Amino acid sequence: MKFAIVILSTLLLALPVFAAGNLAPALVPAPQKLELQAGAFQLQPQTRIVMDAAAGPTGEYLREKLHAATGYPLKAADIQPSAPVQGVILLTTSGAKATLGAEGYELTVTPAAVIIRAPQPAGLFYGVQTFLQLLPPEIYATNVVAKAAWQAPCVRIEDWPRFAWRGMMLDVSRHFQGKEFVERYLDGMAMQKLNVFHWHLVDDQGWRLEIKKYPRLTSVGAWRKQPGYTENNGIYGGFYTQDDIREVVAYAAVRHITIVPEIEIPGHSQAALAAYPELSCRGEPGYVGYFFEFPSPPLAKFPPNSCNVFCAGNPMTLQFLEDVLTETMGLFPGKYIHIGGDEVGTNYWDQCPKCQALMAGEGLKNYHELQGWLTKKAEIFLNEHGRQLIGWDEILAGGLAPNATVMSWRGVAGGIAAVKAGHPAIMAPNNFLYFNRAQAAGPGQPPAPRRVSITLKSVYNYDPVPAGLTPAQENLILGAEACMWTERLNRADWLETMTYPRLCALAEVAWSPKAARDWEQFSQRMETHLQRLAAMGVTYSRANQAEPKLADSRPAGQSEAPSGQ
Repeated sequence: MKFAIVILSTLLLALPVFAAGNLAPALVPAPQKLELQAGAFQLQPQTRIVMDAAAGPTGEYLREKLHAATGYPLKAADIQPSAPVQGVILLTTSGAKATLGAEGYELTVTPAAVIIRAPQPAGLFYGVQTFLQLLPPEIYATNVVAKAAWQAPCVRIEDWPRFAWRGMMLDVSRHFQGKEFVERYLDGMAMQKLNVFHWHLVDDQGWRLEIKKYPRLTSVGAWRKQPGYTENNGIYGGFYTQDDIREVVAYAAVRHITIVPEIEIPGHSQAALAAYPELSCRGEPGYVGYFFEFPSPPLAKFPPNSCNVFCAGNPMTLQFLEDVLTETMGLFPGKYIHIGGDEVGTNYWDQCPKCQALMAGEGLKNYHELQGWLTKKAEIFLNEHGRQLIGWDEILAGGLAPNATVMSWRGVAGGIAAVKAGHPAIMAPNNFLYFNRAQAAGPGQPPAPRRVSITLKSVYNYDPVPAGLTPAQENLILGAEACMWTERLNRADWLETMTYPRLCALAEVAWSPKAARDWEQFSQRMETHLQRLAAMGVTYSRANQAEPKLADSRPAGQSEAPSGQ
């Protein structure tokens, strides 16, 4: 193995080096360092992919991607000491610079060969994503493309991400999307080097995760009467079996994407309480309801006796939540579990003798502290099982759980407060990264709140690190995450249109160096990148992306509807 790598490295070093110029490839996100060199690598039917043991899944991923568009066999094989190096794509962790970190990589393309070297498998995967972008955009096609030359320009790239958390949230409670769509969504994220998929699985409008100990969560909580829906007697919904979840988790793992499930505690729980009314303060059934009708979005009211908050004073609630979290952790191996915590309607607790008794017994002064008490119980349980809790920034109000991470959605204030208190924060401000909001004014766009417009340029100009923080506080900003809430978005093509191309801008914000940010240059690179999306069959917006046409005049933290965020 070492013999083959030494020979290949000698060939690479013998080639002339030229500084990158205007002909630099259109890579998104832009790499940290790039040198454009003379010549090109020609992908051919006899090209082989050789790799060490750590690169196995990524090598097979690359082989499948290249084969789909070219039809070439592109045999994948382990590194052999005596193997010829001409015309190979080499993936290896041997000799990689440790300073590149867990997700960094080196990519060298010459006329003779391609070598991707990284300290860890994730870096190899991201090197593969860059190599794919060096090829013509048609390489992203899922069917064979009749093309004479599959060439990649010769380059030397050294690259690593700016932030460890590069996320996208998808809400499937309001409108269920099957696992095939979710896997397609993960493919788009992988292309952009995003590494966290935040899966909003439960809310008032539907419970989408099978929990075997509580089957009514899906037999009852996953279905609702939907205005205007004529199939299945007007009953609308769906859920993921545990086998579905395992399949999606495995699919994401090959793409080095961690899935963070969200299980709402204690609010946004109408669907759960419809299934198990004994967990509500009134003991009355909840109502799996929907706030918007199609195609116009007037507000619909929940029945007056419905409740969307778990009874904090009922001991059965804690047992239920622990059981649900136990099965959730068994399906999702990642470090984090998101527990929501936003927009909790405390008026039910105000009228509940059990909650009042709990507050008196625990010395809790208000309902924020009661929510904080419940959040801390959830965190203790998660920590005991080696997991970490994330909550929306409302969890700050009742006193943060000791090890909690805050996801800041009501602007940046929550993130600032969290890091100043010594807690990690993820920035997902609704005025920059809520992709359910319109990309531009005017007709022809998917349904979106009319008072707000978030353009491609405004996403690109956003920076996750707020001004005025100390270096230590800046280091607690884990990264950024965009959110796709689906109150108004019931079609897969609408979801893609609202996601792209803004997700491309977020990818560059989260990966590339801030000092290199250049809107005009990014816009030029996006002309080629949009061709890649088109080759993948992605539906993206062609709206005017330049400047916001509408302003959000609402106070910070006020959501556009009482349906979540």
